[in-house]
Order: sequence, then structure tokens, then C-alpha cells
Amino acid sequence: MLSGMSDLNTAGRRIGVVLFQLGGPDSCDAVEPFLYNLFSDPDIIDFPLSSIARRPLARLIARSRARHVSGHYAEIGGRSPILEHTLGQAAALERELRSNHGAMDARVVVAMRYWHPFTGEAIEKLRLQAPEEIVLLPLYPQYSRTTTGSSLNEWNRRFPLSDGWRPKVHVVREYHTDPDFIEAMAAAVNQSLAAFPHPVADLDFVFSAHSLPVSVVKAGDPYQEQVERTCDLVWARGGWPGRRHLCYQSKVGTSRWLAPSMAETLERLASARCRHILVVPISFVSDHVETLHEIDIEYRQMAGRLGIADFRLMPGLNSSPRFIAALAKLVRTKLVRQPSVQ
Repeated sequence: MLSGMSDLNTAGRRIGVVLFQLGGPDSCDAVEPFLYNLFSDPDIIDFPLSSIARRPLARLIARSRARHVSGHYAEIGGRSPILEHTLGQAAALERELRSNHGAMDARVVVAMRYWHPFTGEAIEKLRLQAPEEIVLLPLYPQYSRTTTGSSLNEWNRRFPLSDGWRPKVHVVREYHTDPDFIEAMAAAVNQSLAAFPHPVADLDFVFSAHSLPVSVVKAGDPYQEQVERTCDLVWARGGWPGRRHLCYQSKVGTSRWLAPSMAETLERLASARCRHILVVPISFVSDHVETLHEIDIEYRQMAGRLGIADFRLMPGLNSSPRFIAALAKLVRTKLVRQPSVQ
């Protein structure tokens, strides 16, 4: 909790908070248009003459991948659960900001990048309240131009409006080292360990993050460095025995991406006769297709084929009270201490 002066400065203020997230298809029929939106993003697909070729290429990729990807969603209920989780986070964060000392008149809305509700829809919801200040809060703890950067670029394309509403806008760029976020992650690991029947010293902790093309990192993107830093801090905070590993998942295409992959890591651990694995999603704060299908179905099956029978997945933070409290503190701190971007 912030100091009394911080509470005094935020009490009663009319505040809007925008939660940025990737989004996901709400039905199997929405998979192809969702993929089209993803691959037509200039922050995702960028190459010489891409302004001309991007949309036709996005249509081709979306069409070719849609059936395969739809099968993944079908196996986890026919849709992505990310909107449900994000709306839950928004509701919990709004309650947290309105409660306790220094309660503010807060409205929290969701801006998905590639499926409804889009950024424009979030802005329209905020217009009804017309907050004096807005905090843009990504649900990506580590910054990348392909995630937080893309969401901020979309925000800047849609805002400000031409109706005279000019709130101050503040940006939380990243929080990969935030102590309260690290505490929330360590607490989630401990909750998973509580159900582990073997000595923790026998456990291999596999921290998994969404991968990126190496070319993006070489161009100056801080994502890999920030993922590694988060992993270091969570491990230090937990103080667990056992062994830790960091790997990357969700590669698309044939270019070189961050390594080692999850598949390579599982093969290495199996060859070393490691038999007890806990996967900790270190860059995801909500359960969605990358955790529920890629890890918990595909890689679980691979682990079984390799002889790793005890394969466990830590659930996402979702709306855990510690995580929501961490987000609320980020909002309050930004409002008190930081200048606006407008």
C-alpha cells in the first residue's frame, strides 16, 4: 500500500484504467479473423514493402493455419478463455481501486489487440465516465514492441478523440521487476508446490515464456533480458531447492526464434532422467491457449512419451488477490509519482 500522501492525492479522483491484452477468438469461427488481425499488425509483420504485402500475406497465413488452430481451441472448450479472465481481472482491479484508504472513482476497461473488445470499444466505454486521468496498464509484465508496444501504437491511433475530452494519460510500460508482482508469482509457485507429493529437491522448475524472433531482440527489444530478470527474481524470492530452467514456446514460422524451446528442454531433461517437472508460465498472467493447450496438452503428451510421468503446470495468476493488489499499486503509484504522456 502506498503512503498516506499517495492516498490523499488519489482519493475521490475520477480515474480510468485500460488493461491491454492480446485477446482470443470467442468461437472456432472467429479463429481465422483473429489470426488475420494478428498477422496484419505492422508491429508483428514488418519487412520491406510490407505496407503493400502485409494484408494479403496475413489472409494467406490465417487461412492456412485456421483449421489447425481451431482444433486447439476445440480441445479447450471451443473458445479462448482469455476474455473471461481479463474481464475478471478488470472487475477485481476496479473493486480494489475503489476500496481501502484513498478510494478513487475508478473505471477499468479491457482493450484487446486482436479480438473484441478492441481498443476503440474500450475508449468508448471510458467516454461515458469521462475520467480526468487514464492509466494504460498492459497485462504483459515484460515489455516487447510486439505486445505492449503494439497495444500502445493502437491506442495512439485511436486516441485522442475530437470531442474535447482530454484526460491526462499515464503509461505503465513494464513491471517485470516489481516486488509485488514477483511476490505474486512466487506465491503462485508455492501454491502449486503444496500439492507436490515428492521432495521439492527432486523437482525441475521449467520457466516458460512466449518466444520472439531473434531479429526482434537484436534490433533492441528488451523482452528477453526482462524475462530472464523476472525469472531470476522469482527464483531468488522463492528460495526453493531443485533445479530451474528457462525456455521459450509458441514459435511460428521458420526464422530463428529465442531458444531453447520447450521441446528441446523436455528432451534434455528426459535424457538426464528428470522425472518431476513444474512448468511456470513466466510471461503469461492469464490462462489461455498457450498454457491450456500448448503446455497442458501438447507438451504434457510429449513429456509422457519421453518418460516424464509427473508433469505439472502452474495455473496463471488470473485474478489472484496478490496479483490484483500488485496491479492496483502500479496504478496508484503511476498516478502519484509520474508525469502524464499528454
